[in-house]
Amino acid sequence: MRLKLRNIFLVYFVVSSAGLLYALLQLGQQCDCTRQTKPPHDVHRWENTRPRGGENLPVIYVVTPTHARPHQRAELTRLSQTLLLVPDLHWILVEDSAARTTLVADLLAQSKLPYTHLNTLTPPAMKLKDSDPNWLKPRGVEQRNEALRWLRENRSPTDHGVVYFADDDNTYSVKIFEEMRNTQKVSVWPVGLVGGLRYEGPLVTGGKVVGFHTAWKTHRPFPIDMAGFAVSLALLLNHPKAQFDPNAERGFLESSLLGPLVAVGELEPKADNCTKVCTYTQYNN
Repeated sequence: MRLKLRNIFLVYFVVSSAGLLYALLQLGQQCDCTRQTKPPHDVHRWENTRPRGGENLPVIYVVTPTHARPHQRAELTRLSQTLLLVPDLHWILVEDSAARTTLVADLLAQSKLPYTHLNTLTPPAMKLKDSDPNWLKPRGVEQRNEALRWLRENRSPTDHGVVYFADDDNTYSVKIFEEMRNTQKVSVWPVGLVGGLRYEGPLVTGGKVVGFHTAWKTHRPFPIDMAGFAVSLALLLNHPKAQFDPNAERGFLESSLLGPLVAVGELEPKADNCTKVCTYTQYNN
């Protein structure tokens, strides 16, 4: 027993001595105590490039035009929290500004979403004045077209994806993103609280769109809201001139993009043959 205790004491003495010797050797060594700073953030880089769904799903490219205003951060935060619940999604956020702002850059970095941060300024002649009603001129046209330009420069028609134009002041159910996931050309669904109605959207018979439930400018080729359709990425890339017309008559902005891409009979009804409302606008036209 005495021999065992002596052996334990000897091992303890050797280990302690080695530790003390190491500490003494470290005295006088230069310590790297400089503050570590992160490299400049590349606003065009995906912060998270791994598909969060893990199923190799078609990517949903959500295009959101935005502009500075007191409640901008609040609305972008709300939208980002919804988008976080959607797998395989890439957020293209386009500011109406001469330069990308710190507010939006920080929000995107903190969102943990795959994203692209762009900016382009709306020409002064197209801007709303403070006294103008929000429906007087189309908003976000230049920004949506900038997103289309980015997609054409950075994606290929062989890439599987769908493009959705989601304004930052609307409300979106997560369900609608899964509905649009496998869009072949253009998929459509109803939108709530738009056009002076409880909802506006396509009328479907036998799985085909045969008309539209709308009360405002019923002669429009595609009388649907921006939140009520999604477009195949390949279809957009195969029509390089398709874009939103900044000079389109009020209410015809959606039709200016969709007209060259698809006929009404080719629209793909979603949301249980367009009987369910999963998106809502914040204002009436």
